[in-house]
Order: sequence, then C-alpha cells, then structure tokens
Amino acid sequence: MEHSDFETSRKWTKATWLFVLGIVCISFTMRSPLTSVGPIVEILRENLHISNVVAGFITTIPLLAFALVSPFVPKVSRRIGIERALFVSMFMLGIGVILRSLGDSTMLYIGTVLIGVGIAFSNVLMPSIIKLRFPLQIGLLTAIFTVSMNVTASVAAGVSYPIATTALGWQGSLSIWLVFIIIAIIIWFPQTKQSDHTSTAHLAGEPPKKKIWQYPLTWALTFSMGFQSFLFYTTVAWVPAMLVEQGMNASASGAMFSVLQLSQIPMTFIVPILAGRTRDQRPLVIMFSLFYLIGFGGLLLEWTTLTWLWMVFLGLAGGASFGICMMLFSVRARNAYEAAELSGFGQSIGYLLAATGPVLYGYVYDHSTNGFHSANFVYLAVAIILFVFSYVSAKDRYVTND
Repeated sequence: MEHSDFETSRKWTKATWLFVLGIVCISFTMRSPLTSVGPIVEILRENLHISNVVAGFITTIPLLAFALVSPFVPKVSRRIGIERALFVSMFMLGIGVILRSLGDSTMLYIGTVLIGVGIAFSNVLMPSIIKLRFPLQIGLLTAIFTVSMNVTASVAAGVSYPIATTALGWQGSLSIWLVFIIIAIIIWFPQTKQSDHTSTAHLAGEPPKKKIWQYPLTWALTFSMGFQSFLFYTTVAWVPAMLVEQGMNASASGAMFSVLQLSQIPMTFIVPILAGRTRDQRPLVIMFSLFYLIGFGGLLLEWTTLTWLWMVFLGLAGGASFGICMMLFSVRARNAYEAAELSGFGQSIGYLLAATGPVLYGYVYDHSTNGFHSANFVYLAVAIILFVFSYVSAKDRYVTND
C-alpha cells in the first residue's frame, strides 16, 4: 500500500496540521445546520404559517437528500478530486444556509435541500479522505472528526432557541452557522491543490471488479449504519416526549436529553482510537450493544428514578456505535476509492432506513394500548438487529474479499 506523505515521518508538518484543522472545520458544518432546526420548529411554524406536517418535513428533507445524493458523490469526487468535491460542497452548504434564512417558506425548503446535498458530500467523503491521507491513523482522525461534529451539533441544539428569542430572530438562529462554513472554506482551500494528484488511480485506487453493492459485506455495513442511524433519529424524535409522559416536566426532560447528547462525546473520541489499534472490532460491538440494551431496557421498565443513568448508557452506546460505523467504511476498504463507493452506497440505503425510524415508532405508539411502553420494544428489537450486522461487519477483512 502507498502511504500518504503525511505518514512518512512521525512528526507532523505544518501541512499535516493544516489538513487536520480543515477536517475539524468541515466537521463543524456537518450537523450544526441540522440540529439547530428542531428546537425552533414551533417558531418557524407560527412565523411562516405552515402546518405541523409541513414543519416536521423540514427535518426529513436532509435525510432524503443524504439517501438520494450519496451514490453520486464518489463519481463526482473521482472526476474532480476528493478535496475539491469537499470544497464545492461547502459553498453549496453556505448557499443553502443563506436561502433558508431569508424568511420565506419556499426558500426555507430550497435552502434545506441544498444543505442536505452539501452535507451528503461530507458524510460520504470523510471516511475516504481519511483513508487516503492518513491510512495508518484512521482511528485517530475518525475520532477527531466525529467528536468535532457531535460537539457542535450539541451546541447548536442548545443555543438555537435562545438565539431565536433575541433580536436576531429565527433567521439569525439558523444563519449564524454560516460563520463555521466560511471558516471551513478558507481553511480547506489549500487542500484543493492536492486534487490533481489524489483523484488519480495511483493514489485513490482502481474501482472494485464488481459493483460495490454486489459484495455481501457491503450490505452488513449498510444495515449497521442504517440501524445505528435509525436508533439515533428515533430517540431524538421521541425520547423527550416519552419522558414527559412518564412524569417529567418539559424542562427536566430536556435536561435528561442533554445528558444523552453529552454522553456521546467521550465515546466518539475514545472508541475509534481503540478500534484503530485492533484489526477486529467485535469486542467493541459487544460493548456498545450491551449499553443499548441496558439503556433501552431501563426505559422499558420505566424505572424513572434512574432515568439519568439510562440516558448515560444510551449516549455511550450511540457515540460508540456511530464512531465504529463511520470508521468501518474506511478500514473495510482497500483504498480511498473503495471507501468512497462503500460510504456512498451504505449511507444512501442507511439513511433511507433511518428515515423510517421515527415513523415506525410513532405508528406503534398510536396503535397500541400501552403507548410508549409498547413502542419501546422497537428500540430493543432494533438494538439486537444492529448488533448482528455490526458484529458481522467488525470481523477483520476487506469488503472485496467476499
């Protein structure tokens, strides 16, 4: 295997640090434009005079964009280079944020679509660029980018509503994240000079002999990513409301959900590093699966005095499972091109699967006599399914060995 120039020496150069800073800055833009919407949906609904159904669709558009755009990202990056593809996606994301904040319902949806497309490029290409430029330190770089993404996502969710209630209004609350995008564009610009080299077959690798979806391990990785996202988006949509029905007030429910969010952060850093030091990640899969079962089991039993503990376990499980799923797109590929193909396909099908989560959970809730108690069995069932596919994916081998 050809190694990146970044890894020919133990000492990181200025170029290495600049690249890592660029990864961090792009990571800041990958979730903050999305998590800032949920807390102010009611404000959007009242100001733009839209229905609850239409307002709820705002959070679904990015998932659909991820699913539809992801398969085409590897082809674009192959043509213009991974670095330039990321650079262009930042401009698309910035335009989307601007349009979404103009105060018009039509522009809100057009902007949201562009935001989803821009983030789809980052989702797919992050594992690929890490595989390409840091093949020997995939765990460390994956940890850096996932932590950066989750920290800013949590901050955006926490400050969105307070900003919206100031003179800046909801437009300011949604547009303030443009600052991160502008910084990312400036910091990442020097990397675009690398695209003439890294888009070549010599570094990025030749396409696999078969279509990426024809390999069995691809599907295991895809369902692993999909069911992990299924659990994440379903808990985001329903856990706060479930806690309120169990007797908490809205403020306490929000605090408990913050505990869940914050508990993800240490695991998104630690687990990819641990996973990068071993060729077989199955023990880590067993660990996060047990965390999921403990957390969801506590919610099912309705031991409300220990709700904070269930939130901690769910946060640890979510952070660990996300870090491993993203990292596997890199380590199960032979080269950067395969990583992009695998990530593009996996996230396309995976996010379509994830989009069904909140709907399925809500359907079970609406059509059962026990409400949330019955619906919580969905969590346990999906956690078990996630374990199966993740365990298969975590065995040491390449996708194209199958």
